[in-house]
Amino acid sequence: MAVYVYSITAADHTRNLDGLEGVGPAPAPLRTVSAGPLCAVVSDAPQELRAKRRDLMAHQAVQERLMADGTVLPLRFGLTAPDDAAVRAALEQRRDEYTQRLADLDGCAEYHLKAAVDEDVLLRQILQESPTARQLNDDIKAGNGGPDLPLALGELVAREVLARQEALAAGIVEALRPHARQERASEPTGEDFLNISFLVDHAHQELFLTAEKGIAGELGADCDFRLNGPLPAYSFV
Repeated sequence: MAVYVYSITAADHTRNLDGLEGVGPAPAPLRTVSAGPLCAVVSDAPQELRAKRRDLMAHQAVQERLMADGTVLPLRFGLTAPDDAAVRAALEQRRDEYTQRLADLDGCAEYHLKAAVDEDVLLRQILQESPTARQLNDDIKAGNGGPDLPLALGELVAREVLARQEALAAGIVEALRPHARQERASEPTGEDFLNISFLVDHAHQELFLTAEKGIAGELGADCDFRLNGPLPAYSFV
């Protein structure tokens, strides 16, 4: 029977799964599959599985419970294997890789940071600080020049906004990097200019959080900082 795979831990990890339910409309009991120094937390896989809120939360609850008691390799939602034997074979075949990743993540958690800045604020800064942009804007308001002026101003502003966002992102990352073991950047979406995860060990968590709070305070209300964590280290498995 197909099995749903939640996580990988060391064989000696305390796996207190009491009270947790697996994924699917009729959740099967959680159980473990062991192979040497490794163990996978699994359940029977439902026939159909969609990324519904209830199932995503069930998957996440397993990671958080395991994370509270030790290091865990959290697997992505929806990962299945043909049967327990296939899970055991994967643990055996990738034993060294999984063991090393557990060692790399020992005592660590993920912090995920997104940031956005009010583009109206950037626009005002650009008009104040760029003589070219200010002159174009004044000419447009006065009705001087041709119809190409708005396009020229728009292109200039777009370049300046991007440059300022990139500078902000680089400054934030540089300030937080000393307090993290690793980082994984993703493409920002929507109005965000930064979308990045940091792997932070327990000894540096307070320093990391203090630094993040200081940056947010320095940038002020015009910059929207959204920090989530501590989280299972999905981005670093």
